Amino acid sequence: MKNKRVLVISSEVVPYLPQTEQAVNSFQIPKAINENGGQTRIFMPRYGLINERRHQLHEVIRLSGMNLVINDMDMPLIIKVASIPKERMQVYFIDNEEYFKRRTILHDEKGNCHKDNDERMIFFTKGVVETVKKLNWAPDIIHLHGWFTALFPLYLKTYYGDEQLFSESKVICSIYKPDFEGVLSKNLQKKIAFDRIDPQQLIDLQTANYEALIKIAISYSDGLIMSSENLPEAIVNQIKQSKKPQLNYVDSTNEEVFIEFYSNFF
Repeated sequence: MKNKRVLVISSEVVPYLPQTEQAVNSFQIPKAINENGGQTRIFMPRYGLINERRHQLHEVIRLSGMNLVINDMDMPLIIKVASIPKERMQVYFIDNEEYFKRRTILHDEKGNCHKDNDERMIFFTKGVVETVKKLNWAPDIIHLHGWFTALFPLYLKTYYGDEQLFSESKVICSIYKPDFEGVLSKNLQKKIAFDRIDPQQLIDLQTANYEALIKIAISYSDGLIMSSENLPEAIVNQIKQSKKPQLNYVDSTNEEVFIEFYSNFF
């Protein structure tokens, strides 16, 4: 792991959000990588409930100011950064007034998914890639956490397929149990197709539910980790049938096994 670069992308990271399974993993995994000689950078959305003063977030002017086109609309990208106290870990926050100002994460106060989560996913995906390009920081591994990052491997290998910075990057996807039911968006397929991604590659998203998002992530990732103990049987079967390098839940909790799994990609 020495000097290997790992880009960690998650919708939840402690200490900025409550200690869910995903938020804790998104902190512990880069911590373990650093302790084993690797280099990490973490990306997450800057939700309105994150206290910028307490966590000492500050805008990075040289990285901000770009507009991202989302479904034929120009949306300003703002980048903020903070360091996790007592750790050598830097966290970059993808921000936009329209998508992330609200004081909730991916669900409203009633537990329903926000109706614009589809556009938020696309914006977050593009925002991370464009920021890493500006940083000129080529990751050896890109580790995704949660369904909100499910579009990242698709975009990386199609829309951004010619980007030399990522030509050697391997994508690992940590899959967690579902936290929503039904269809995320009826228009997700159309909004992605606006970016001139082949509609044949988006057939699975005609019904954009949790299983469809995870299937897309599995299809375009290089390695898979079962990061929740009780994943739906259909998802477990998809992972196994992919024949890609994978870790089951028990092994994923063993730091030595986990680091060995990472090292197999170098």
